[in-house]
Amino acid sequence: MKSTDFSSPTRLQPGQSLRFALDAGASLMVLEGSVRVVSPPSWFGETAFTVKNDYEEGEVYVAERGGWVEVEALAPAQIRGLPQPAPVTALRPSPVARLLRLLLA
Repeated sequence: MKSTDFSSPTRLQPGQSLRFALDAGASLMVLEGSVRVVSPPSWFGETAFTVKNDYEEGEVYVAERGGWVEVEALAPAQIRGLPQPAPVTALRPSPVARLLRLLLA
C-alpha cells in the first residue's frame, strides 16, 4: 500500500472527516486543534473492530499497521504527515573486501 502524501498541512473544520491510506509506521501530527483517529479495521476471531483515539495539538499518531485511516476534527484542526525514517540496512562488506580479508588473514 502507498501512503497518502500529507507533507503539507491539511485543515479540517469541526465534524469534518478525512479518509486516507497509511503504510505501517507512517506518522500523522496534529498541528492545531483536536482530532479523533479511527485505526484501520482489525479482526478478533470473527469480529471486525476499529480503535478510536483522540489526539490534541502537538500529539502524533503512528500507524501500527497499514490500511485506511479516518481522521475526524473535534475542533478546528490542522494535521500533517511526518516523513517516515529511512529503513535501516546493515552494511555488508563488498565481495572484494571479503576476499582480501580472507587472503590476508
